[in-house]
Amino acid sequence: MRNMPGEEPETGLTVTPPKKWAAGVPAVVHALEYSLEQTSARRTGVDLLAMNQVGGIDCPGCAWADPAPGHRHRNEYCENGAKHINDEATKRRITADFFREHSVSDLAGRSDMWLNQQGRLTEPMIKRPGSDHYEPVGWNDALGVLADELASLPSPDEAVFYTSGRASNEAAFVLQLFARAFGTNNLPDCSNMCHESSGFALSETLGTGKGTVSLDDLHHADLIFLVGQNPGSNHPRQLSALEEAKRGGARIVAVNPLPEAGLRRFKNPQKPSGVVGRGTRLADRFLHIKPGGDLALFQALNLLLLQAEDDRPGTVLDHDFIDAHTAGFEEFAQQARTVDWDDVHAATGLNREEIEKVHDEVLGSERVVVCWAMGITQHKHGVPTVREIVNFLMLRGNLGRAGTGACPVRGHSNVQGDRTMGIWEQMPDSFLDALREEFGFDPPRPHGLDSVNSVKAMREGRVKVFLALAGNFVRAAPDSAVTEDAMRSCRLTAHISTKLNRSHTVCGDTALILPTLGRTERDVQADGEQSVTVEDSMSEVHASQGRLEPASPLLLSEVAILCRLARRTLGDKPDIPWDRFEGDYGTIRDRISRIVPGFHDFNARVTRPGGFRLPNPVNEGVFNTSSGKALFTRNETVIPRAPQGHLLLQTLRSHDQWNTVPYTLDDRYRGIHGSRHVVLVHPADLSRLGLAQGDHVDLVSVWTDGVERRAENFETVPYPTAPGSAAAYYPETNVLVPLDSVADISNQPTSKGIVVRLEPRTDPAGPAPD
Repeated sequence: MRNMPGEEPETGLTVTPPKKWAAGVPAVVHALEYSLEQTSARRTGVDLLAMNQVGGIDCPGCAWADPAPGHRHRNEYCENGAKHINDEATKRRITADFFREHSVSDLAGRSDMWLNQQGRLTEPMIKRPGSDHYEPVGWNDALGVLADELASLPSPDEAVFYTSGRASNEAAFVLQLFARAFGTNNLPDCSNMCHESSGFALSETLGTGKGTVSLDDLHHADLIFLVGQNPGSNHPRQLSALEEAKRGGARIVAVNPLPEAGLRRFKNPQKPSGVVGRGTRLADRFLHIKPGGDLALFQALNLLLLQAEDDRPGTVLDHDFIDAHTAGFEEFAQQARTVDWDDVHAATGLNREEIEKVHDEVLGSERVVVCWAMGITQHKHGVPTVREIVNFLMLRGNLGRAGTGACPVRGHSNVQGDRTMGIWEQMPDSFLDALREEFGFDPPRPHGLDSVNSVKAMREGRVKVFLALAGNFVRAAPDSAVTEDAMRSCRLTAHISTKLNRSHTVCGDTALILPTLGRTERDVQADGEQSVTVEDSMSEVHASQGRLEPASPLLLSEVAILCRLARRTLGDKPDIPWDRFEGDYGTIRDRISRIVPGFHDFNARVTRPGGFRLPNPVNEGVFNTSSGKALFTRNETVIPRAPQGHLLLQTLRSHDQWNTVPYTLDDRYRGIHGSRHVVLVHPADLSRLGLAQGDHVDLVSVWTDGVERRAENFETVPYPTAPGSAAAYYPETNVLVPLDSVADISNQPTSKGIVVRLEPRTDPAGPAPD
């Protein structure tokens, strides 16, 4: 299997030294340059001044929390957020003429960046069976085609309803309600591919799938771990929170296979010291860990804590917390003491002295927070790694107290809210029971399909209809060629979208593009102008209201599209007021308030400045586990290894990228300019493999199925990755991730632990060698 063809010619790779700091004046300049390329100065100003403000527009980018009202800067956004919001507010438009000029086959050969740059979708389009072109279709007919296809299915389980974290709480709630009233729990979402391992591990050990910290906790921590994440590019506003923590005396330990600019120093462009000064040093220690070695690292830290308690009984561990609130400590401690330091070194690449210095930092800290992202979750042992982090936090009672806790950092604006609203194929019976009591129908109980299993079901002919609420499924999913073949096997594919992406070019027999309002745009319905709500990474729920006129008079909101589709598909059975939901989103929130815990008085509370924070049971000393206590776990040591002549590859995104969409071909923090077809390799590994800077190679992964997966024509770049590892950008390298290579328990794709070989090309411009 080979990578997808058709990328536009790149400008040619230029490599400069990686940056040693993030943000500063260049971030402002790049944000404004991109924004003004997309739209006018007036529209840019309207968006940016309203962004992340009370009564304004919630950033559609990452899910980092906003400071409390009264503590927000007038420019409360980052470079990437500014680019993303004005990318949506672009003045470029895609009309029917565009689709007459470009066939589906032509569009399928275009790059992700080119497709995104064409502008906003403006009217519904349909590709009919046997045709290679989209053509205009009215809303009534488009929804009729989709409703008729759904109604014709022998089983509701032959349909899949996918959701991206871009969707609002109201749209997500309506989608899951429609899917369950239709008769299926097939509700995969983007969380299946990013933080599913976090959810499973935290639910098992703490009784909640969410993090336990607030911004205030981060600001008042003594010690903060940043593990497997790159805040400078993926969650840039986190840098401001870390700067605040440093001002309060916190120390920061960064754990990553690559030294990232945002983990080093932050030049806050909102402060004079960030404009003319050196900014703030963030990481006090950097652990240059091998990919997947984090489990062994926290096992070693836990062993050292147990040994320190042996030496100084009653002074190291928090026995009051352990005795009152946890179960399984003795069994955990027995296994923890068997950790072998040779195994730790093999897994992490770190020496014992480095780890012991971090242990000393832990002993000197009363309040500890651990933050992590996909560098932890996208490994086969992602769930055990998060469980071991929880063990670490519990040993010294770093849960439920101010300045402490677990912080999985979500990467998409409302991915956590989608899950709260019921977008999950495995929602508990308590949620389904509440739906039944509220709406008078019995939701299906069997678990549905997640993202990976949806691809398998489409490939096997068990799913005939695929509907996506936002997102770019075929580029977010693993095993690109397999995913695309599976999508093309459907009878109908439909996408509710603001902009064009590759998923629109990978069609079922019939394909629909259903264009929707963006978060920046005014949403006027029968009962007046509407707002929507989102939930950030720290469980804070707040409203978002667009300011711009819609890109086209033919656009419908996500809620309107879903309500009209539900009405066309289900009629009046069950008795759900789809018309009222469409006309007044407050009626949706009323129903949510009676179904979802923590949302009482939803409509009233969300109008308060800053909204409200959902209760977290851990912070109230409540653990909704089977034992009623937090659970210590036993986790076997894992040593990720690559065979001789191979490397462990992690996929990552560039700085100038949002999810699957690159905005430019540059990654200036890493010093990469003009190309995305690069593979970053430690200089010693390049030499060992007989390669040099600028060599052209194919990246080849081989899985247990014996199928060779190939990403073609990448240029080698010496880079301080962890020895034995490499890194390359997704979605270009998603083709290398086998569909069956998933994390234990969570079924999340293992995009950070791919065994690859670098195969030299004899002709860089020609086809790959046989």
